[in-house]
Amino acid sequence: MSQRKTSFVNEEVYHIYNRGVDKREIFIDKNDYSRFIDEVKEFNTEKSVGSLYELSFERKKGSEHSQFGGLASKLVEIIAYNLNPNHFHLILKQKIDRGIEKFMQKIGTGYTGYFNEKVHRNGSLFQGPFKSVHIDNNEYLLYLSAYVNLNDKIHKIEDSLGFSSLKEYTQEDSEGTCEKSIILEQFGNKKGNYEEFLKKSLSQMVKTKEDKKEMEKYLLEEI
Repeated sequence: MSQRKTSFVNEEVYHIYNRGVDKREIFIDKNDYSRFIDEVKEFNTEKSVGSLYELSFERKKGSEHSQFGGLASKLVEIIAYNLNPNHFHLILKQKIDRGIEKFMQKIGTGYTGYFNEKVHRNGSLFQGPFKSVHIDNNEYLLYLSAYVNLNDKIHKIEDSLGFSSLKEYTQEDSEGTCEKSIILEQFGNKKGNYEEFLKKSLSQMVKTKEDKKEMEKYLLEEI
């Protein structure tokens, strides 16, 4: 078994991502996107939890399990996310020891079980262990917040085929899933200012992607 290269540290921020095994689609319809985000909310707790179905009964009985993990400590803070048909991106801050590992294990197990039952398949859904990169400076954090919030647009995926935290960052009355202050405070807590940053970032990121694709074409022609 390969050892994970990233060593997760409490209060540090990480870019977490993975794709479907053999590049297969892991989100087929809106129910799949909603299911994954429900798990992101509900499994963000240090307490042992069962399925989302079981949690609905716990909540009705007045259990300390509730949305966002109830009274128990959170494993992570969710800063941004983007779900595309065959891959996902998350920006997470670890809150307790091994929080990210525990969080991703719960989501991976829960969502794989749900998806496999839905489409009548067996086996791994994701392409190995999730990938992770330490976000070790603020400039990189701002860049990745744009990259993750805009990822479906960078890849030119239709709006109906993606699901992201973009609206949480740009709509005035949006609450949602994310802890946005670490980003928005740097723009005077004005979502319009951040939206302008996103617009500039999008054009640059799309151009970079197109330039890279063009360069790869020339390199292949030389072989």
